Amino acid sequence: MRRSTLEEVAALAGVSKMTASRALRGASDVAQDTRERVQHAAERLSYVANRLALSLSSQRTNLVAVVVPSMSNTVFPEVLSGITTGLEGSGMQAVFGISDYDADKERDIIRDMLSWQPAAIVVTGLDQPEETVRMLKAADIPVIQVMDLDGTPVDFNVGLSHGEAGRDMAKALLAAGRRKIAYIGSALDKDLRAGKRKAAFEQVLLAQGLGLVSHRIGDDFSSIALGKRLTADMLASRSDIDSIYYSNDDMAAGGLFACMEAGIAVPSQILLAGFNGLDLTDCLPALIATSRSPRRAMGEITAKLITDVMANGRVSGPKTIAFKPPIIGLEGAAAGLAKKSE
Repeated sequence: MRRSTLEEVAALAGVSKMTASRALRGASDVAQDTRERVQHAAERLSYVANRLALSLSSQRTNLVAVVVPSMSNTVFPEVLSGITTGLEGSGMQAVFGISDYDADKERDIIRDMLSWQPAAIVVTGLDQPEETVRMLKAADIPVIQVMDLDGTPVDFNVGLSHGEAGRDMAKALLAAGRRKIAYIGSALDKDLRAGKRKAAFEQVLLAQGLGLVSHRIGDDFSSIALGKRLTADMLASRSDIDSIYYSNDDMAAGGLFACMEAGIAVPSQILLAGFNGLDLTDCLPALIATSRSPRRAMGEITAKLITDVMANGRVSGPKTIAFKPPIIGLEGAAAGLAKKSE
């Protein structure tokens, strides 16, 4: 069966070939009723645009490149879902690559994606090496760095301060009366944002004349199984811990299962705290404190920045958009500790 052509779409819609092309690309200066008429004609003819030809003529495609470090839990898929939802109706399509928290792999993915002439690129974090930063600056397209505010952005920045999140959690645990505080994390040499939270967390403790009474750092990436194993190992060597701060909720969930197997009540005996506010924390058999990051909202805001720039050549608001994750799951934590000491 022969493929339909753009000329046939234009003829059926009663517009010029150029107008049909612009309408299919979602150009803002094409009237809404014209765009709808052209789209309807394209659907009737089962027309598929030649994006390669469009990119050669316009110097960009309709693609939005997104680079994330992992898809092993729901954190980054939720960001991607927000971006995808926010791009609906814009004529743009998100494509993504996974860096596995490897800076060299991330650089190579970014280089490959930029060769596709994307309309914009979304990169996780603000800790790229100078070579990658230079490449992003030279791309001459909107660059949106997400999930982190602790650093200097190339262009746009949507995220939260992980240093502030770590400080806030330390203050919250201290306010709940906890003093024998430990830490459990994983692959902090790669998960730099978790490392920022830990460093800021410890700074607050040190300012109060305290320090971590114990810590475990796994080499593998975070998981419930790793959190359980490291917690069990820690509990076997210390009996005075009253709180454990984890690099994220996956690890904290594993810590809860280790405590349950050891017959330790959570949160009255040991308060467990994580990061991200994953839905799984609402389904656990005991309360875990966590900082709830607005992952989907960050994705949607990122998409809005991109569509604003593509439609208007600028954004209507600030280039840096900051979120502050609320701490949840501390209800009754101080009361539980008081009851324990009676």
